[in-house]
Amino acid sequence: MNSKNLIQIKQFCLYHEIENTFITELNNYGLVEIIVQEEDEFLHTKQLPTIEKMIRLHYDLKINLEGIDAIAHLLNKIELLQQNLTATQNKLRLFEQHQIE
Repeated sequence: MNSKNLIQIKQFCLYHEIENTFITELNNYGLVEIIVQEEDEFLHTKQLPTIEKMIRLHYDLKINLEGIDAIAHLLNKIELLQQNLTATQNKLRLFEQHQIE
């Protein structure tokens, strides 16, 4: 994996002033993926926006990890439903255009 796309968990936690154990717990819930290289732990940069949302949910809104897990599950479901709706709308437009011709 390209190390340019990785951020060290220690540095991330220092920057956000959180405990490393929070990231470990998110990993235990399957909400983030920790990448181990040369005995050090990293996060992929693609995960950062999601992790930062989870940090705000936990530290600002005082939502526990079980709640964060439920919220993440529901948000993923909503995103999937939105993708399905968009695909269905596109198919309907094609069908309607074909009917007009």
